[in-house]
Amino acid sequence: MINRDYCVMMSRYNAWQNQQMLQALETLPIADLQSDRGAFFGSLLGTANHLLWGDLMWMSRFDGGPKPAGGIPESPELHPTLASWSEERFRTDGRIRQWAETLDSVELNGELNWYSGALGEHVSRPMALCVAHMFNHQTHHRGQIHAMLTAAGVAAPVSDLFVLPEDV
Repeated sequence: MINRDYCVMMSRYNAWQNQQMLQALETLPIADLQSDRGAFFGSLLGTANHLLWGDLMWMSRFDGGPKPAGGIPESPELHPTLASWSEERFRTDGRIRQWAETLDSVELNGELNWYSGALGEHVSRPMALCVAHMFNHQTHHRGQIHAMLTAAGVAAPVSDLFVLPEDV
């Protein structure tokens, strides 16, 4: 299904997209970032927080590191400011990249077992599926942010994977 090279490429893409997204978000005042825009997680900052929360949750399952506080309902409130979100986003993108670069492709062949708060039960799924889901989840919510930025009159970043710079 997927291999280490895919994970490294997607970790690079994730960091590149998040850096571009941050640059676009920084053009807006905090009130605009926190304004409810009718998205599932409300605001631009709320959606960015949920995306970060999801990455932290999946990485805690993949690398055994710390997981975020709260559950999905609390995820939009993870960071109250863009500055604190940005600091944690940078650290998390590094964590994802380091995990991907040290990943043994054999690890992707096993099962991942965890308690899912969303489902309210213990689940077991193929590790490769869970990793693909994490990267898909990122793209999904960045797409929502892209739409909200466009609606706010901000030039949203280029998101095409084939444009990913080699030096990222």
